[in-house]
Amino acid sequence: MGRALINVPPKARKGQVIDIKALVSHPMETGYRTGPDGALVPRDIINRFLVTWNGQEIFSADLFPAIAANPYFAFTTIAQESGTITFRWFDDKGNAQVETAAIVVE
Repeated sequence: MGRALINVPPKARKGQVIDIKALVSHPMETGYRTGPDGALVPRDIINRFLVTWNGQEIFSADLFPAIAANPYFAFTTIAQESGTITFRWFDDKGNAQVETAAIVVE
């Protein structure tokens, strides 16, 4: 699995709407392509993307084979408290990846 480019503001005011963005590096093999030997390349996509803020879910997505390689996620949320925003994603091979970003809410 690859890594992610995460964009979270380092600081926000309490109650402020903030933008959160993540670009996840993953080849996203659909399972419909054939390899050099003519056999189908096994499907391997990110099937779940989950974001929590201090353990509370703020965004999630279930993904399907039509998703592009290296998916980009962008959403907004309201800043409530300082802490850690955790990004998790899971693929068809059973791999899980975690990235975190800290934010200070004043």
